[in-house]
Amino acid sequence: MTIRGTRRSLRSVARQGVLALAALAGLAAHAPATLAAADFPAKPIEFWIPFPPGGPTDGSLRTLVAAAGKELNQRVVPINKPGAGATLAAQVMSQTAAPNGYTLSMVASNIFRMPHLQKTPYDPLKDFTYIIGLTNYRYGLVVRADAPWKTLEEFLAHAKANPGKVTYGAVGIGSSGHISMEKLGKATGAKFTFVPYKGGSEEMMALLGGDIDAVLDPGWGQYAVAGKVRPLAIVGDARFPRFKDVPTLKERGYDITASSLVGIVGPKGMDPAVVKALHDAFYKASQDPAYLRSLEAIDLEQVHLSSEAYAKFAAEQYERERAVVRQLDIRF
Repeated sequence: MTIRGTRRSLRSVARQGVLALAALAGLAAHAPATLAAADFPAKPIEFWIPFPPGGPTDGSLRTLVAAAGKELNQRVVPINKPGAGATLAAQVMSQTAAPNGYTLSMVASNIFRMPHLQKTPYDPLKDFTYIIGLTNYRYGLVVRADAPWKTLEEFLAHAKANPGKVTYGAVGIGSSGHISMEKLGKATGAKFTFVPYKGGSEEMMALLGGDIDAVLDPGWGQYAVAGKVRPLAIVGDARFPRFKDVPTLKERGYDITASSLVGIVGPKGMDPAVVKALHDAFYKASQDPAYLRSLEAIDLEQVHLSSEAYAKFAAEQYERERAVVRQLDIRF
């Protein structure tokens, strides 16, 4: 072989080596995501709760994540991040967390309402990955057991005769409880004064302490059983199983209902394999007997929405909330 031929042969080998290295580099570029999904979870998962510690939802969710951790063979760590009408946790997560499945947040239906009430730093249709729908909040209007109003009609008559003097609490501005009370006021001509709270335990302590006159929210069942509050009306399509003697607002002539789907979301752009692993683990955890007992204690209705069904629900709920806000003509 001539020297020139030898050089051509060496250049050909070099080119082949470069191509081989490029191919290996391409495989390496795809490997981390694949390996990450296969090994998920390789470290503890943060689960952000949009309420202060100690409330009824907080306690139920802590039971759920403990069960989910067993399914995932990894710790799921509950972290409380209250604020912004129980939307702060999801807001911060959408802006700061990597879409790797290690940061999740609980959300309720007000996450779809807030963008229609005020400018928000998130878009619920673009900035979240929907993992699983779990439960429905069931709402009721309650007063203290020693309040002078024994019926809904007495309560409304007093509010109409004393505009703005009857105060009520709900978790956050723009929450389902807040919106429902606004609807009730418009339907009856009564004027209430709204006091927002960060969580259910905080608002119930305010009610029992005499700081407010009423609460329209879920999670009051244990206080009613203990004889500390008196439910005046159920704000739903049907009476509660535990409180069958308490009528709905519909039964009293007001076509007003409230429900709020509780679910789990992650940041946008999550690996579908990781989403499936999380969905399956939380679905199995939702059948845990301790978790089911915690739902009964606070009158939550168990549901199940797959990741695909939850994303579809989100798009539909976003439009429903837009219509409600337009009808009430409110902004904050």
